[in-house]
Amino acid sequence: MIAQETAPDMVEEALPLPTVEMNGDDLFKLGMMYSTGQGGCPMDRVSAHMIFNLAAMKGSIEARVYRREMSAEMEREEIAEAQKAARRWIDAGVVQLAA
Repeated sequence: MIAQETAPDMVEEALPLPTVEMNGDDLFKLGMMYSTGQGGCPMDRVSAHMIFNLAAMKGSIEARVYRREMSAEMEREEIAEAQKAARRWIDAGVVQLAA
């Protein structure tokens, strides 16, 4: 999940990740990138679900819809992993929710 492996001789490019400055719409767009494997992101349902979860917490209605749709296609363990990852982003202060 949101990890990048490269060959030793390849230049490592950073994956797009959530930041403190991102609002719900920005996070939704990032989740879409992970759900479709576009914009330099690998196709990763767990990461997409996690980011949609963060976006939904920041008010994105679209993210709630996509998160629900993705959940229907995922195993319970994947959903639990995505939820734990979202909590880690929040606990680390990278994603700040409104009080």
